[in-house]
Amino acid sequence: MKRGTERDVLLVVLATGISSVATQLYTIREFLSLFEGNEFVIALILCAWLLLGGIGTLLSQAASRHRDPLGLLARLTLLLAALPVLQILGVRLLRELLFLHGASVGLGKLVAFSLVCLAPYTLTVGFVLPLSLFAIRRQEASYPGVHVYITDNIGDVTGGALFAFVLVALLTPLQALCVADLVLMACGLRLSGRGRPRRAGVLLGMAVLGVNLAGLSAEKASLATGQGELVHYEETRYGRITVLRDQGQYTLFENGVPLYSSSNTFAAEEAIHFPLSQRADPAEVLLISAGGGMLEELAKYAPSRVAYVRLDPAISRVELSLGLLGEIPGLEVINADGRAFLASTTHTYDTIILNLPDPDTFLLNRFYTAQFFTLARRRLREGGVLSFTVSGYENYLGATQRREVSCLYKTVRDVFPHVLMLPGRQISFLCSDAPLSPEIPELLAARGIKTAYIEGYFTQEVNAERRQYLADALDAHATPNRDLSPVMLRYMFAQWFAKHGTRPIPFLLAAAVLVIGYALHMGAGEYVLFTTGWTTMAGEILVIFVFQIFYGYVYLKIGLIVTVFLAGLLPGALLGQWLRARGRRVLLMSDGLIVILLGTSIAGLVLVGASLPQGCCIAYGGLLSVLCGLQFPVALSLRGGNNPAMSRVVAADLLGAACGTMVTSAIGIPLLGIIGATGGLIALKLSSIMVTGLCHGQPQPS
Repeated sequence: MKRGTERDVLLVVLATGISSVATQLYTIREFLSLFEGNEFVIALILCAWLLLGGIGTLLSQAASRHRDPLGLLARLTLLLAALPVLQILGVRLLRELLFLHGASVGLGKLVAFSLVCLAPYTLTVGFVLPLSLFAIRRQEASYPGVHVYITDNIGDVTGGALFAFVLVALLTPLQALCVADLVLMACGLRLSGRGRPRRAGVLLGMAVLGVNLAGLSAEKASLATGQGELVHYEETRYGRITVLRDQGQYTLFENGVPLYSSSNTFAAEEAIHFPLSQRADPAEVLLISAGGGMLEELAKYAPSRVAYVRLDPAISRVELSLGLLGEIPGLEVINADGRAFLASTTHTYDTIILNLPDPDTFLLNRFYTAQFFTLARRRLREGGVLSFTVSGYENYLGATQRREVSCLYKTVRDVFPHVLMLPGRQISFLCSDAPLSPEIPELLAARGIKTAYIEGYFTQEVNAERRQYLADALDAHATPNRDLSPVMLRYMFAQWFAKHGTRPIPFLLAAAVLVIGYALHMGAGEYVLFTTGWTTMAGEILVIFVFQIFYGYVYLKIGLIVTVFLAGLLPGALLGQWLRARGRRVLLMSDGLIVILLGTSIAGLVLVGASLPQGCCIAYGGLLSVLCGLQFPVALSLRGGNNPAMSRVVAADLLGAACGTMVTSAIGIPLLGIIGATGGLIALKLSSIMVTGLCHGQPQPS
């Protein structure tokens, strides 16, 4: 009976791990799709997930004396099998209900929204892991808590691997979650047969099945926004593609961001004619992303070759099949990351047109750094032109936007000797090693090229007075934007806060007070795990952001990155279980190795930078998680290993991870850059070494 109960409980722990990681990753993708693909959303969801999970773990201490922990576990398991589908549907529907469609959402509302949406599931998941141990210990009092931790980790790794290599490529979000939920439901029903009453468990299981089937039938309908007819929906490895049709006009969305509409004459003419008018015979053109009407305008120059680079092949397929982009002679569609393509090709071009949104994410910012501009200049022929745009202004350039434009001008001016800024509907930057002319209408007229917007409105919007105002607004002491020091993102954060009338300081101060108050009540072992959880998740965020900066498609790889970090915890925990008798020395040794590994990562980023192989990022994540994972069994042993100790050390690990996620993404990287944020982790781990060195190595009472 004891062995059978242990087996059934561990199956529940395993299935919960699989389901929870799949749910976490699909929730991250959902928020990325609904909130403009900003990597800050990744950190916010991870932080909320860990914070609520830690609170659920602390609450689980009340269940250690429950009269029937096995029955409670069975009921909560069946509940967990229904919540993922409800969570995804709730996020979609509440986003449209609470916020204006297509509008940016401020920090306070975004934090509150994420906490409300995630609370039911994450609190329950955090409660279930210690409860599983309590259920086994009701029949086997000396059962090692680390066995539950290891089983949960195996489930986490399995869920991450299934997401990264199977589910995301074959199934839609709700289809994938339904598969994971059915496995969890089966484990919950098996466990309920050992509790009381069995009939109630079967009825609850039928309700869970009904919820999942209803979710599947409502999946496409839940994506409708009421702003037009949904004519295309597709989940790809790179993101979510939707196309809406309203009054005959198509709008293409990627991850919730409108890429362009089928007819936008103003944007098409600015993007194409501003740079191409500067050269007599632009025979070969590289277009990184495109908008409606751009290829038709480009065809007026009769180029011999147009290389159109778009990362997701599904988007370029939809563009051509729906007629959003017209096929022109010499067009070559290249499905690759724009920056990676420039780095790998040896071909040169007369014009490179960068048609991307403002650099308000790490994915986009990497196209506006000194490193990218240097790469682009190498791929331009003599006299070639690079062009890009950022948001324009009506009559006045605000302080934050002035800093942004100054930063971009300084960055690109350090690379190109000639930079021309044109304040049209957007601020256009033309960059070349040859002189540039602002007289666009005259240049087009000389070539006999007809336009609608430029001929009619250029002289009113891009006159000498507006150009001079823009030039006078520049800050001569602006700091250049670099890959590992993303100054533009700092300004974008400031603009985001200003736009919504919020300030992050009160929120951060309140969080700091809570963290310090919690830390003062920790034992030494708990503090080590708190800093370890902080370092693990901060390291994961840093790897995600570095991956985004250098390689550009974290939406595809996030499952792999999370899985690698989870996978390292398992051998670490097994090693820690073997070494736990050495107590304090193991904690000191592992903390020292973590500091060395963090220092090595700084050296690699400084010396190698963008040439760093992807495998190095993955290996770094695996090694860091191994070192962090081995500390859990040791710290649990130092706390005595009983039920309250299990709840406290798991909570310390989760709450530290939540803090590390938010502080690193919201403060560390924007203010200090990747290198500075990593240096902050070294300082944190040195404080852990000091605390461990001052305490004794004997078990502490709980």
